[in-house]
Amino acid sequence: MQTKKVNKPRKKIVSAGKKSSVRASREKPEIASEVDYSTVMSRIDKLMSKGSKNVSKKELSEIRTLALVAQAYEQKKYKIELPSTFAGLLEMKMYENNLKQTELAKKLHISDAKLSLIMSGKQKPDVLFLKAVHKELHVDANLLLEAV
Repeated sequence: MQTKKVNKPRKKIVSAGKKSSVRASREKPEIASEVDYSTVMSRIDKLMSKGSKNVSKKELSEIRTLALVAQAYEQKKYKIELPSTFAGLLEMKMYENNLKQTELAKKLHISDAKLSLIMSGKQKPDVLFLKAVHKELHVDANLLLEAV
């Protein structure tokens, strides 16, 4: 005897009284188009404009859900290419971690001068430095080796 697979209909996220084609299953809601993205962002803006003290728990939950849906769409649509140079990779990590060059040098346990030389391309990074970048900045070892 075969069992039939039953597809549950996806519910649509309702924004500002209108039905949107933003589809949501129980596990993972998603945005299908730029129009849906604009609708979701408008709804978030409308709810946020109420102010944090005037938003109900239900609306706060809706903001969180819509923000996650929008974030997933943005990450899928707008891919940021990895830097092609080692210095670019370090600069990206500095930006992500909100670090200045001197703070990065301390985090990697090297002098400011050595980091400056490495970032300007005047000195090649040594194995200990690469290990520190891998450990402290959580950069994939293969990516590091390819960038050097």
